[in-house]
Amino acid sequence: MYDWANSVYSLVITTTIFPIYYSAVTKSAFGSGMVSFYGIKISNTVLYSYSLSFSFLLIVFLSPLLSGIADYGNRKKLFMKFFTIIGSVSCIMLYFFTGSNIEFGILCAVLASVGFAGSIVFYNAYLPIISTSDHFDFVSAKGFSLGYAGSVILLVFNLVIISNPTLLGLPDESSASRLSFVLVGVWWIGFAQITFYYLPKDKKIKQPVLQLINKGYEEIKAVFKSLRSLTNLRKFLLSFFFYNMGVQTVIYLAALFGDNELKLPANNLIITILIIQIVAIAGSYLFAKISAWKGNKFSLIIMVMIWILVCGYAFFLYTALQFYILGFIVGMVMGGIQSLSRASYSKLIPPDTENYTSYFSFYDVLEKLSIVLGTFAYGFIEQITGSMRNSTLALSSFFIIGLIFLLMTEIPRIQSKK
Repeated sequence: MYDWANSVYSLVITTTIFPIYYSAVTKSAFGSGMVSFYGIKISNTVLYSYSLSFSFLLIVFLSPLLSGIADYGNRKKLFMKFFTIIGSVSCIMLYFFTGSNIEFGILCAVLASVGFAGSIVFYNAYLPIISTSDHFDFVSAKGFSLGYAGSVILLVFNLVIISNPTLLGLPDESSASRLSFVLVGVWWIGFAQITFYYLPKDKKIKQPVLQLINKGYEEIKAVFKSLRSLTNLRKFLLSFFFYNMGVQTVIYLAALFGDNELKLPANNLIITILIIQIVAIAGSYLFAKISAWKGNKFSLIIMVMIWILVCGYAFFLYTALQFYILGFIVGMVMGGIQSLSRASYSKLIPPDTENYTSYFSFYDVLEKLSIVLGTFAYGFIEQITGSMRNSTLALSSFFIIGLIFLLMTEIPRIQSKK
């Protein structure tokens, strides 16, 4: 249910309505795609890419410390709640972003991203606690599928309101878009209460804050040392780091690509994202089935190879139909590669460990660091070449490197118990 709660942020804020709204209002406020951010002239799309990079860079530094503290102090739920509040409230505050106050808009977007990414650190760590290894694949897939389903419901509602703002007495589409940001925040924090109600309470360990911080670092060091002897886990993390650079960059910047390179109307872009989300529900289960049949490694290899083809295909996109086709393909592999990556990592963690959050901290740090480098590289290549097409083509190299490491990794096959 937490996937159901927070996935509306991923869909509405990072993927569809906000990027399109951001592009439109900044162009309107500054007269072109070039904006002034604290006196610095920069492309609005490059600024957006860099802001995403910065938000995930913050989590890269915060995540190991917080998850180490959470493991030792047993405060997973506390930190998960904390980041959920930051993220949802920041989404609500985006209502006041109108384009000219771009510094405020970027600040709220960064804080929302931090809240989302920070809460996921602790959310992912619950998978080995609430499930068993023979059910990791399908429990993980179920979470992603619920997330896609819930986010589509709210997105469709928001689209109806944006297309017909008078239904709620709103003056224009801009006001309706801003209301959608409020609805995301309310949906996120509201449905998260179901998760917080059912998850076990934290059993607080009374320790001075500084001592907890030291213990947090000690936990991280212990996990790092264990990776030296866990060869397959180390190889998998390297593979995940590279192919996730491509996956997440496509997810975060696809709408801006369609807007700036293909000049597609907002409706076309949102329809494509809807296709991706709906197909991703089926994709999550499809590749979980393939994994049960041939193993996680086989399933992940197939998906990474498809992602390589996606990057090459995107370079030659020029029509709305081609964009729809790309969206369908991306949807099939987007949910599957995320859910199976999480499940595969869970299988590779030593089964006798009690520090699941610290292990998942490494997973989440690598995930966020890959997003930092991926979105930064995407924006940087666009800045020096003037084309997002070149950035998209460059993503294929990340997938190729990830594929090489994946081929070197052995992932255990664990049969589901009836």
